[in-house]
Amino acid sequence: MANQQTAQEKAYDQLAQKHRPKPKIFRNCFKAFIVGGFICIIGEALNMLYKGFGYNKDIASSMTVATLVIITCLLTGFGVYDNIGQWAGAGIAVPVTGFANSIASAALEHKAEGYVLGVGGNMFKLAGAVIVWGVFSAFAVSLIRTLVLMAIGS
Repeated sequence: MANQQTAQEKAYDQLAQKHRPKPKIFRNCFKAFIVGGFICIIGEALNMLYKGFGYNKDIASSMTVATLVIITCLLTGFGVYDNIGQWAGAGIAVPVTGFANSIASAALEHKAEGYVLGVGGNMFKLAGAVIVWGVFSAFAVSLIRTLVLMAIGS
């Protein structure tokens, strides 16, 4: 009987559904695409800059990721990243900048609890699952590749 609605509840649900704001899916996807693309343009520009300084491709790529992470942590600390995230949505959360923001914001949130138990203990709650999944996936793919190469005799 808990699942049965009265006529008044059904009427209220219909009224609430009628006045519920419609999601602006196209606009949100467009903003996410633009902001995510802009982050990628910044990353590519940094990569080209580091290559122009004479670093090889691997070092330049590592420096690019590190620079994006540092910029994201600074923007998170100054409170700018959250404002951009409110406007851009998933476009700012999907690249490596979203990962850096999750770690930096958790560290700032739990700073009052101390550096070891607060920052260190809570910083990787969200990011820890991503790191574990990345390590596990890399291991699984490497194992499958090794087994396939052994099977074909290369």
